[in-house]
Amino acid sequence: MIQGVDISLLFGPSVPIPAPREVIEALETVRVEENSGETQSGFELIFSVDKDSPLNTIFLLSGGSALPILRVALVATIGGQATSLINGVVTKTDLQPGSGGDPARLSVKGKDLTAAMEVIDFSGLIPYPAMPPEARVALILAKYAWLGIIPQVIPSLEGPPLPTEVIPRHQDTDLAYIRALAREAGYTFFMKPGPAPATSFAYWGPDIRMGDVQPALTVDSGSSDNCESLNFSFDKEESEIPIVYIHNALTKAPIPVPIPGQIPFMPPLGAVPPIPPKITRLRDTARLNPIQALARGFARAAQTQNAVSGSGSLDVLRYGRVLRARSLVGVRGAGQPFDGVHYVDTVGHELSRGQYKQSFTLKRSGLLPARASIPA
Repeated sequence: MIQGVDISLLFGPSVPIPAPREVIEALETVRVEENSGETQSGFELIFSVDKDSPLNTIFLLSGGSALPILRVALVATIGGQATSLINGVVTKTDLQPGSGGDPARLSVKGKDLTAAMEVIDFSGLIPYPAMPPEARVALILAKYAWLGIIPQVIPSLEGPPLPTEVIPRHQDTDLAYIRALAREAGYTFFMKPGPAPATSFAYWGPDIRMGDVQPALTVDSGSSDNCESLNFSFDKEESEIPIVYIHNALTKAPIPVPIPGQIPFMPPLGAVPPIPPKITRLRDTARLNPIQALARGFARAAQTQNAVSGSGSLDVLRYGRVLRARSLVGVRGAGQPFDGVHYVDTVGHELSRGQYKQSFTLKRSGLLPARASIPA
């Protein structure tokens, strides 16, 4: 499809298999939204088809009873390095008939594999005696092993409940319940495609912003520029200091504990964080033990410390690789306040004949780079 970029499309009812050449040739545009947190990732495939094309039957039936589930996997290979863009299921198909000699357009839309976890409501049907949250999450995810889902579950600070006091029961769909458990623990939950095209990691744990830094996004630096656009803004209005309350068993009085801006699992990416303009009291923490209350406070602080936000677009062939969400990336040439390392929150992919573009959003807690150097 694009010189220097090899696109692989796999689809099938249970295990996706490589699409035949006729399908690849009919593929005109690929769009992928790679999100983090509670926003599901998704995709859209646009095919140019004749009215008698078998693609009409295959993808349109995927929304009905003939094919209850149709999986789709997309892999981009650049310079011999394969990158899984999405591993999901088809949720919607649209057909725009051709006119005036133009071919018809078939649009196939879908979400990541979390879409398979919001089909059935198991409220009250499944008990979890003496099981801490991470054990409940692992047990739920085990039901989806046949989809190639690999659990990455990080233990929380909450211990197992005593069966003589309470036996937790499943509430809502699997996806809603896992997300509710993540919010209570101050964690996040999302699907990440890979390592193989038909597999995905299901991550349930803290929102960690550490690890390898992707090559720098460079602007206003002459021939080394690799970004088509890059914009930043600084807004401290959403920053706040959370205060949790710890219940004193002897005096029966709640003890307020302010949570600092420095989060243990989120080292500062900006050297100068803003002074939070407001203080927020977390009223539902007094019923928790001290460790759980502090975890809830750290999670709230992590959500409200992103005073710096950025957005932009790039050409993948110019950048030299695929920019990935939920990871770190360097920035150069944007000015000293915004240069340095940022967290990639979302990435959009758009592939068509002859081009591969990406849009992205960035965020971090403060101004000025916290690191002396970043990878080029």
